[in-house]
Amino acid sequence: MKQFLLIALIILATLTACQSRVGEITGKVMSTADGSFKNITPAELDTMLRNKDFILVNVHIPFAGDIADTDLSIPYDQISAPENLSQLPTDKEAKIILYCRSGRMSAISAEELVSLGYTNIWNLDGGMDAWEQAGYEIEK
Repeated sequence: MKQFLLIALIILATLTACQSRVGEITGKVMSTADGSFKNITPAELDTMLRNKDFILVNVHIPFAGDIADTDLSIPYDQISAPENLSQLPTDKEAKIILYCRSGRMSAISAEELVSLGYTNIWNLDGGMDAWEQAGYEIEK
């Protein structure tokens, strides 16, 4: 009985630790003229993908591959076009994570979405380049 209780406690502690790791990701706040968005590292994105509660958007042009579980591909310079905005959640508080090849196009897109009133925008700092350098794969 004591072994069962010990094993149950270890499992509970492990599950709690994994859940709190996702909840602890706060990102680095990047201020813009109209608000802010958050930069995250590849490791943070990898952790967040385990309990995905966001829309993952590739904004790189031309197409250079996707991170697994990407939901949308929208060109960074057309993110605010009505046909592209209609693909994004209407709830301006919905969590949206953007990425591109190096992080620059997605930062531009993040600033644009913030200017349109979106309040929960995240950006993969360093983009797919940083993702691959951290040992994660890109789907071609």
